Amino acid sequence: MGGRWIERWEPEDETFWREGGERIARRNLWFSVLAEHIGFSVWSLWSVMVLFMGPRYGIDPAGKFFLIATATLVGAFVRVPYTFAVARFGGRNWTIASALLLLLPTGLAYAVMEPGTSYGTFVLVAALTGVGGGNFASSMTNINAFFPLRKKGWALGLNAGGGNIGVPVVQLVGLLVIGTAGALHPRIVLGVYLPLIVVAALCAALFMDNLAPVRNDTGAVKEAVASRHTWIMAFLYIGTFGSFIGYGFAFGLVLQTQFGRTPLQAASLTFIGPLLGSLVRPLGGALADRYGGARITLATFAAMAAATGVVVYASTAASLTVFLVGFIALFALSGLGNGSTYKMIPAIFLAQGGRRGLSGEAAEAYGRRLSGASMGLIGAVGALGGLGINLAFRQSFLSVGSGTAAFVAFLAFYAVCMAVTWAVYLRRPVAVPDGVDAAEAPQARLGYAEV
Repeated sequence: MGGRWIERWEPEDETFWREGGERIARRNLWFSVLAEHIGFSVWSLWSVMVLFMGPRYGIDPAGKFFLIATATLVGAFVRVPYTFAVARFGGRNWTIASALLLLLPTGLAYAVMEPGTSYGTFVLVAALTGVGGGNFASSMTNINAFFPLRKKGWALGLNAGGGNIGVPVVQLVGLLVIGTAGALHPRIVLGVYLPLIVVAALCAALFMDNLAPVRNDTGAVKEAVASRHTWIMAFLYIGTFGSFIGYGFAFGLVLQTQFGRTPLQAASLTFIGPLLGSLVRPLGGALADRYGGARITLATFAAMAAATGVVVYASTAASLTVFLVGFIALFALSGLGNGSTYKMIPAIFLAQGGRRGLSGEAAEAYGRRLSGASMGLIGAVGALGGLGINLAFRQSFLSVGSGTAAFVAFLAFYAVCMAVTWAVYLRRPVAVPDGVDAAEAPQARLGYAEV
């Protein structure tokens, strides 16, 4: 073990937290956000690169959707090993390594981004950008270990929101390049990110820490895999984060394909939705801290279904203004849902520990173990929702020439998510576990019909 290791970490101890734990946790949070932010930007590079790929590239809209879907797919799968890498190598050490890995896809994209490059080469490079998606899983697992339960909603929401905002930021960079240098210079975007990757890795090396108490726990992994709540929450996360990343990757291409926007016009609108979704994610976590994650998640899915109905109407009526209103609302709501669903995870496993007869520190330790082990799995499955969205758009445009059919499918899916949230987590309350103060931790009241 090399680098900076902290041997004792007890965030639930209020004295320990007040006398230095909070300061250390916040410092690690800020630099985790930076590295995750760059990771998200690299992961979503092809949502920008496709805007530069005019007729000279010889790639139709279906081929461009497939490039985006490929990056999404790889990003989802690498989240699983990235989750467990934190315990194996240390949060600081893995943040350094995962940041430096971003140099590979970004440098290769810089080398091949020109007309005449084979489509297979573009697919390969797009796949490699998926490593940026893995940064989210390791970052969330790491930060989850630093903060006490009463602060997790805010901390995880801020960490994820700061990372998610990498999507609109890279799209803003793309807009700036298209608006100034023109659509023939995609390498400028890539040239901006190469030094930023190095900065993120350097900051992690200088300012972050490893937690020695966090170790690979194969028992926790096996329990997380066996728990039905891991897979139920993964399903719900498909509806929230899958929507956010899927729409974020596809928005500009939908505007170009369905509404005939130019690359500059599409780029000038593409960043707005992901930006709002990223900014409100911490709010979703904070609301979940106060009112319970399941309640906020249920309300979010109901609102997403309504917004999707607006988008379906706008798509059939060919109204760009109404379409933008509905689509941007979907982004904001998915951001709220991202925060609330991730807050549900530690609360669910804390409550499950209480059901198993655990109390006090034992229940808290159980919740930390299981929530940390499950987060990577939930994040991986949730990210597959982005793949599903892009494949649905691809098929919809191939079949009917618009995205209307895809949006109808999304509307039905949100209705199912509402039903699952209510049936599993709100239909019947459970008691607060022994040793948990309900006044200080109202989220612990998160109930479920049966474990």
